[in-house]
Amino acid sequence: MASLGWLTPRRRSATARSVLAGEAAAEAARKSSLQLEREREEAAAAEAEAPAEPEFPVVGDVRAAAFFDLDNTVMQGAAIFHFGRGLYKRKFFQRRELARFAWQQAWFRLAGVEDPEHMQDARDSALSIVKGHRVSELMSIGEEIYDEYMADRIWPGTRGLAQAHLDAGQKVWLVTAAPVETATIIARRLGLTGALGTVAESVDGVYTGKLVGEPLHGPAKAEAVRALAAAEGLDLSRCAAYSDSHNDIPMLSLVGHPYAINPDTQLRKHARDREWRLRDYRTGRKAAKVGIPAAAGLGALAGGTAAAVALHRRRH
Repeated sequence: MASLGWLTPRRRSATARSVLAGEAAAEAARKSSLQLEREREEAAAAEAEAPAEPEFPVVGDVRAAAFFDLDNTVMQGAAIFHFGRGLYKRKFFQRRELARFAWQQAWFRLAGVEDPEHMQDARDSALSIVKGHRVSELMSIGEEIYDEYMADRIWPGTRGLAQAHLDAGQKVWLVTAAPVETATIIARRLGLTGALGTVAESVDGVYTGKLVGEPLHGPAKAEAVRALAAAEGLDLSRCAAYSDSHNDIPMLSLVGHPYAINPDTQLRKHARDREWRLRDYRTGRKAAKVGIPAAAGLGALAGGTAAAVALHRRRH
């Protein structure tokens, strides 16, 4: 046992123990370094043998296209709420309606998901507001509203994804429950091919306050994409679709390349279960996921309402 005495730190000086520790650490570092180097070489060899991942989007594939949801996928917030703010500024409706729009937009931004009741209420409000106005008038105003409230809310990451498809020579379409006129303006401003959106009835160029069919939401989006693909001669298995909402699972399931962008909880789980690709361009996503105190929502509402009141007072 005497030969093992060097293993007992108490029998060695502090300097000797330091030397021993240093030598042991150096030897361990050399061993781990050699192991890491072997692992890298093995990984590189495996990667060289594995087939390369196919290019996507495929350049020149004219039978492929991309379909993008709008609200919270391409743009932060809901287009119809921003549109409502612009119409209020132009005195299309009163402060009471603005407060409702402000609350809906605050809820949408905090929750990060679409609430069918809120969205329906917003659409009903918008239809009643535009009834009797000319389509050309609202299109002109929509261009101004885009510059005022929407242009700075485009997600750069999603914009880059859309541009990749365009650069590959593919068509890119917005697919949204927002009015088709608003969606078309946004698509044109972003350099996209066009837009599928909710169609409001008009007679002789004047809005009647009714819809043609139903809002382009959920399964209706899938039907619109299917119809457009048939008309354009597209192969849906080679197409891509992007959305943040579980409501768009029918549309995402149609294509061969579905993406979950800034996904809500249900879509995130669905996408992970099916190994769909995910992208999240939001900040503070964890805070939104665990829930923000109600005071935050009330504060956002109060801020929007206060701004409306101040604007009203300045004008009078």
